[in-house]
Formats: sequence, C-alpha cells, structure tokens
Amino acid sequence: MINIAESALALLKKSEAEARKLLKKESGPVSVAASSVHKLGEALVMIGQGTERRFLLVVADYPQVLPAGFEGELHRLSDGAALVGKLSAANAAALRRHFPWTAPSSLHDCRTTIGCGDRLGLAGRGQLASIRKFKVKPVLAQQSKRELSMTNRSFQDVVDAACFSVFEADWREGWGADGDHLKTIADLEPALAAGMPMVTLDLSDQIVAAAAAWEDGEVSERFGDCDPAEQERIRSEYENQVFVVGESEVAVDGATARRCAVMYGAALDFAVKVFQYLKSKRGSDFDLELSFDETGVETVPAHHLFIARELRKRGVELASLAPCFPGEFQKGVDYRGNLAEFERQLRLHVRIAHAYGDYKLSIHSGSDKFSVFPIIGRETGGRFHLKTAGTSWLVAAGVIAAHEPALYREMHRCALENFGRMKQFYHITADPARIPALEAVADTALPELLELPEERQLMHISYGPILQGELGGRFFAAMHRFSKEYDAALERWFDRHLSLLGVGKRQCK
Repeated sequence: MINIAESALALLKKSEAEARKLLKKESGPVSVAASSVHKLGEALVMIGQGTERRFLLVVADYPQVLPAGFEGELHRLSDGAALVGKLSAANAAALRRHFPWTAPSSLHDCRTTIGCGDRLGLAGRGQLASIRKFKVKPVLAQQSKRELSMTNRSFQDVVDAACFSVFEADWREGWGADGDHLKTIADLEPALAAGMPMVTLDLSDQIVAAAAAWEDGEVSERFGDCDPAEQERIRSEYENQVFVVGESEVAVDGATARRCAVMYGAALDFAVKVFQYLKSKRGSDFDLELSFDETGVETVPAHHLFIARELRKRGVELASLAPCFPGEFQKGVDYRGNLAEFERQLRLHVRIAHAYGDYKLSIHSGSDKFSVFPIIGRETGGRFHLKTAGTSWLVAAGVIAAHEPALYREMHRCALENFGRMKQFYHITADPARIPALEAVADTALPELLELPEERQLMHISYGPILQGELGGRFFAAMHRFSKEYDAALERWFDRHLSLLGVGKRQCK
C-alpha cells in the first residue's frame, strides 16, 4: 500500500490520464483501479484493493493540502503524505462533495433506465462495465425495506456503496438511487435523507384488490358509499366511454368504471399526498414510480387508463408506473405465460402511458425474463425502466459455486433450512424436493445446478440467512478474493439482458 502511495506521490505533477496509465502497471497483492485515479487540487484520490478489503487512498505533497473531509490513517511518505481510509460513510460523503457526479440524480428525462439492485454492495463495477456499452442509464442504488432488513444495511449504506463504484469506474454520465417498494411517508424519509431521488411507491396496502373478484352488485354497493358528487363525476367521465390512445381504443363500461373507483380511489388519493410530499422535500428533482405489481391482481388496460387519467387530472407527474402484467414474473426465472397476450396488453399499456404523461413503463422482477425482453424493447420503443435485484446476487452465488464449491454447499444447505420461512416474503413456486441431493452433484457441476429454476429460486430468496454470521463472513471474504471473476460474470450477464432488450450500443470512442 505504501509503495503505491509513493508511486502516486511521484505522479502529482502529471495529468490525470498519465497518472492512470503509469499506476496501472502496479500489481501484486495490493493494486489500484486505474479508472479511480482522480486529481483533486494538489492531491490524487483513488481506490485500491488489498488482500482483505478495498480502501480509499489520498496522496499529497504535504498533510496540510490533503483535501478536507476524508478520514483514515495518515502516513508520512518520503516526500509527502498519504491518507488511507475505509470505504466509509464519511469518505463517501467527501467524494460526493468534491466530485458531484458521484451523487445520485433524477433520471426523469432518460429514455431507458435499468435498476441494478445490489444486495451485497459489490456489484457496481461489473454492472457499470456492461452499462457503459449501451444507451441506458443505471439506477445503481436500488433497495427495498425488505432487502435492507435481510442484509442489515441502510439506505445510506446502499447509496454509499454505489457512490464508491461510480468513482472507481469514473462513471460521469449520471446514475439514480431508488427507495424501492416503500408504502408509507415514514418509509420515504430515510431514503430521501440518504439522497435517493427516486421513490417506488408500493400501493398494495391502499388498493382494494379483493374488489377485482367481487360481483357487480357488491361493487355497486361499495361505490354507493362514495361521495355523491364523485359518483356522478365517475359516471359522466367514464361510463360507457371509449378512449383513443394512439392507434388503439380502450372501452370502459359502467361496471368497470365503478370497480376502478372502488379499487383505486384510496390509492390515488395517497399517491397525490406522496407526490406533494416529495415536491415539498425535493422540488422537481425526484422520480416517482407507482407500483401496482404486488397486488396479485392483473392491471388490465382499462384499469391502467383510469389510473393514468385520474393521476393526470390531479396533477401527479410520474417518472414510471409498474402494472401487474399478465402471466408470472417470478423471481430468478424466465417469464411464465402467454407471450402473444403479454405483447398485446403491453402495446396498450405503452400507448396509455404515452397519452397520459409519457411516463415509462416499469417491469418489476425483470431480471432473467429473456423470452419477453425482445417484446419489451420493441413495443416500448426503448422507453422503459427494468428492475433487477436478485440476479446480481445469483451471479455472486455462481462465482462461489465455480471457485469455492465447499462454501457453496454450505450456502445451499442454509437456504434449504430456511426455505419455508423465506418463502413467505416472495411469490415463487419452486419445489426444493425437485433439486438433486448435493451429495450426488460433483463440484464441477455446481454452476450447472444453479441454472435449474428450483435452485435459482431457492438461492434467490435465501440471501438473508446466508449473509448472516460466520457463513456470511466467509462468503464476503471469498467474494473479495474473486472480485475480478464477479465483475466479469456480471458484465456478461447484464450484456445478455441489455442486448435482448434491444438497447442500442454506444459508439466506441
């Protein structure tokens, strides 16, 4: 570490590009990511990797000229000083202050965005290696309250990990941060405090999902509880109306209008309240996404049209909206359903979104849905948001299976022991009984085992127990040893996603 600091010290008078080129030659147990080398006044700031951890390194001719805000151990060099610090919250904050492009920002005006959930805080480099090849902007810090509780992290931890990845990769083209699947204004507050400009509002607690299956009489009875003036407005604006959206028409009969008012009325009122709250906190610098995908009730086009039209009438500006699409978007596996029907409905959803605010459609649990990716890219014209989360964790599990088979076997056993408990948090249909006994699987075949849908779903939902205690410590130590392999595997996996989605390639510089 000190050798690298001495080498960096000798390059203070060089340009940033020259310093990167020369430091790239350093190798051995301690190294520096060349892309992370940045000039800051009379100092150089960079991220290195040692045998056990990554670290922040700041060097200058004199201790007095080390940039303010960074924390760590001060080392005297032969002719200068070096600060060696952890990838801590204080150092992340200092990076954002000195290098503003390392802070998340609104991606409201970006045509194509991808959520890059990272349960480990290790995936940013590999994800960005892929993303920089395509015309897409990343939401690198994306995490739900459920995931935070499973991993003992905070929204600030998630943002800080992404900040370090952005700095290390020298990504200066903007990135987002998403407080995912939040349900209350109290939930929003820690996400906003962490600097997250995107909020995904999960309306499942506000929607009367059961009304989707009620008889018309029961719906009419509940509709009769609404304010009489509101009843009259709904009837006059929607009953037996045909709405033109692009080249399509969406018909709404009386029963559908009443059902929509009953199902979504409270949710729409709450969405208005949250939108106004976000405006009071961030002005216009935020991205609001509404999530309808957790209800278990398909968001048919007529319902989407009602929601979109009502939101526009109430002045709510969306960045994106996630319908509950036909078919199944289960975790960790490909789409299950009728592709032709999915395509037909997606086309209508796209036209509704364009007609009532031109927001993006958001596809949740979107990773690994390879059969529908070409449809999504084609029908949306590239205007979409795709959420991934657990897939980056599964890639990490694959790296362990390939390089530390004994550890993977322990992870698998932990997952089996906790499957019943973890299944209550996720909608999956995996049957662990269909997974071959690990005693019959050779070490070399473990990566292939992780290609089975049942194994993928088992491991997908069991990250919480695996990452706890001594097993979690061994996992993270192994991931540090195989960080290059993880970066390369993630890059390939995201390349596959973005290529099938039809996202355009960037021109090589």
